[in-house]
Amino acid sequence: MESRKEAQPKGEFKCQLCGLTAPYTYYGQKPPNTRSIVILEESYVMKDPFTPDKDKFLILGSQCSLCSRLVCVGTECSLFYSKRFCLPCVNENLKAFPIEIQEDMDKRKSQTKSFPSEKMDAKI
Repeated sequence: MESRKEAQPKGEFKCQLCGLTAPYTYYGQKPPNTRSIVILEESYVMKDPFTPDKDKFLILGSQCSLCSRLVCVGTECSLFYSKRFCLPCVNENLKAFPIEIQEDMDKRKSQTKSFPSEKMDAKI
């Protein structure tokens, strides 16, 4: 008789910026049931709940390499540039990043700043 072992949650991941919570089944760089996948950072991982394929997984997040805050991989909370950085640390150290990252952060700021004024213009 074949017993199918489902990955049991080891704990709960919680993003310290947005509050996203999810049970994780693995922490590290080489998730179980994967052949040759090595994640570039120590990550909190869960089995992909949207597929029956046990080899599929989702990366929830990791620690910021500067402040050690737990952050999800969402673009509003962190970015990966050779290491994981939370956006508050990126903004505090923006000049230390390549110009491409600086320009991307400037675009993000202008998009979020212009959005509320667009709503106000629509009401007038």
